[in-house]
Amino acid sequence: MEFSGKEKWDGRYVVTECKRALSPSGSPGADYSLNPYGGCEHGCLYCYAQELTHIPWEDWRVVKVKSNIVNRLDKELPNADGVICIGTVTDPYQKAESRFELTRQCLTRLCANKRRIHIDTKSDLILRDLDLLKNADGDFSLTITTLDDRISKMTEPGAPLPEKRLDAMREMVSEGLRTYALIGPVTNALEGKEAELVEAVASTGVKRIYLDKFRERPLLKQRMTRIGIGGSPAALERIRAEGRGKGLEVLNVF
Repeated sequence: MEFSGKEKWDGRYVVTECKRALSPSGSPGADYSLNPYGGCEHGCLYCYAQELTHIPWEDWRVVKVKSNIVNRLDKELPNADGVICIGTVTDPYQKAESRFELTRQCLTRLCANKRRIHIDTKSDLILRDLDLLKNADGDFSLTITTLDDRISKMTEPGAPLPEKRLDAMREMVSEGLRTYALIGPVTNALEGKEAELVEAVASTGVKRIYLDKFRERPLLKQRMTRIGIGGSPAALERIRAEGRGKGLEVLNVF
């Protein structure tokens, strides 16, 4: 299958097909997971999905375009009740989405069928779909790990910079969408900057933040150790205290 639109995105990808669009989810608050893509061009060094899916790191940033996922979703939706979480393994709004629009096509089906949704992303590309999201029954999460562009470029090289994510949160809140921030993984790069980060997040208008600890899987830990970054329980607790001090609801991912 050939896709047009190289002018929108011309990264590395392979076309594949999925056996199912929806998978049962073990995450709290989600009944099904939906991942329009495999692999993730964000290339976050702290990502543990690559190890969970047993995809070699050198292949992880090659996007797997699930060409039949919309058709599969159409067939499965009549028998799928509950919350559908989009982006549990890979980011549904990585740059490839600007070309292939699989997330948008899936969203169109979900909204037409009045399904409750939950979206996890770290991309401001989600703003493209405000027309759909404003009519959806959904919760929307944007991940932020730092305010430092240098740290962001080093640890999440393919993802939008922090300010773009904060701007996306701000706009989504202004549109009345149920939006929250996911701060994680919380690392030692945040030590001494916890109050600044919480202030930036609170300034967007979100009322809820989730905290995710640093998860030390073997290959992930190797990558992060090379650049001197690891987990920080102390920073996590300081962020929790700062958030509560600003009247935010502060929860753990799981």
